[in-house]
Amino acid sequence: MHRWLGTSVASALLLTACVTINVYFPAAEAKEAAREFVEKVIGDDAKTTPAKPETKPDSNVPATPGGSASLTPVSRRGFDWLSLIGIASAHAQESADINIKTPAIQAIQARMAERFRNQLQAGFDAGALGLTRDGMIEVRDAGKLALKDRVAITQAVADDNRDRKAAYREIAVANGHPEWEAQIRQTFAQQWIASARGGWWYQDAGGWKQK
Repeated sequence: MHRWLGTSVASALLLTACVTINVYFPAAEAKEAAREFVEKVIGDDAKTTPAKPETKPDSNVPATPGGSASLTPVSRRGFDWLSLIGIASAHAQESADINIKTPAIQAIQARMAERFRNQLQAGFDAGALGLTRDGMIEVRDAGKLALKDRVAITQAVADDNRDRKAAYREIAVANGHPEWEAQIRQTFAQQWIASARGGWWYQDAGGWKQK
């Protein structure tokens, strides 16, 4: 009876852990992927990547007086069924990296980088273009563009917004979670603004602001 109960509990815990893995949106990993993508597009790879926190010893492992981990047999200490969740959670964290290296995503990224260098950067620097709060670009002041450039830059903005939408969708699909598209888009929207250069315009809940 006890053996059957223990097996049932373990199965239930593993099932719960699996559900967690399936619905988990890796916000930190998505933010790092967005940073890499955005900074390659706008050519700002020089920023220092934040150092990873130092790994600390597992405080849950009991120690002997000499400082080493306890060697007490499992049969005497009892089996910690909750550790199964810990194992599953660790696995979920390890496999949560957001893949932005597919051919489709990299093709979009390359088009956006070339378009930024050749057309959009001048518009941002002049204050004609701005980053919207939903991860797009908008012509906020066409008067700051040379008359001869207005049609071309307006078309470049439309093309870039189409590529942005495609990138958010493709990243979600490439990582096996199409339902993440809105979260991916929001993460990128925040990163575009975070990576914006001084003097660029961006939009928040209060309207347009200059960085």
